[in-house]
Amino acid sequence: MRVLAARSRVIPAAVLSTALLGVAAPAPALAQDPSGLDTFMRAIASVESGGRYNARNPSSGAYGKYQILPSNWRTWARLYLGNAYAPPTPRNQERVARAKFLSLHRWLRSWRHVAYWWLTGRDGRDRAWSGYARTYVTRVMTRFSRWAPAAAATPAEPAARTVSEASQAVAWTGTWEMARHGGYQGGAARYATQPGATATITFTGTRIAWLGPTGPTRGEARILLDGVEVAVVDLHAGSFQPRETVWSTSLPAAGRHTLTIEVLGTRGRPYIAIDAFRITP
Repeated sequence: MRVLAARSRVIPAAVLSTALLGVAAPAPALAQDPSGLDTFMRAIASVESGGRYNARNPSSGAYGKYQILPSNWRTWARLYLGNAYAPPTPRNQERVARAKFLSLHRWLRSWRHVAYWWLTGRDGRDRAWSGYARTYVTRVMTRFSRWAPAAAATPAEPAARTVSEASQAVAWTGTWEMARHGGYQGGAARYATQPGATATITFTGTRIAWLGPTGPTRGEARILLDGVEVAVVDLHAGSFQPRETVWSTSLPAAGRHTLTIEVLGTRGRPYIAIDAFRITP
């Protein structure tokens, strides 16, 4: 069941004159929760409703702490509570949302992509994201990163290692300067504005992610994998976020690969920064 692509600003519903009562069937037994589930639920609730169980969107009718659409509520309540007409009590909201987030994470394998789906109802792994979607996901993941225990910060990549911008494994061409911020790993990142400046890392693994800041002054960069252009990413966002997974990819098998990031010098917002790379064996 898809979620509508955009939501209007949420406002609290009127105080209910009678309590929402009802006994729902037990939720189906769930497998072990993925790392960070509770923190992700908190982050989504913060963005969607400010954590209010009685918040209602007057445009879409989405209701509750997680802003679930009425049609989705009936489908998910039937699936996870055994009763399509179970009332959206706080307890039922928590049970339904928890089960749905778990199901989505099993499929999408990334909290970032679960957040995108929650907004759009779409698999965002192989499509360009709108600026609105990027801003929404950034807001959710910023809260997630802030609140997550260290062990939950990279739930989908438990075996990954992080290579910082200071590592000799990264080769630089052109002019790259040092920037310092408390949100960067180790307090520092490297940035460039000159078109054609590159950062290259040779690695062995099945997955690599580029970590860096996004914001109003950030522009576009070309991504080359093993010498072949695979993407052009735009790091522009409405507000500065010091540490985002700005691009990642999975590889069909473990092997030796070379990743190059090339600055394109976007007019009016040329900045491209690299904080670290996360590599999964």
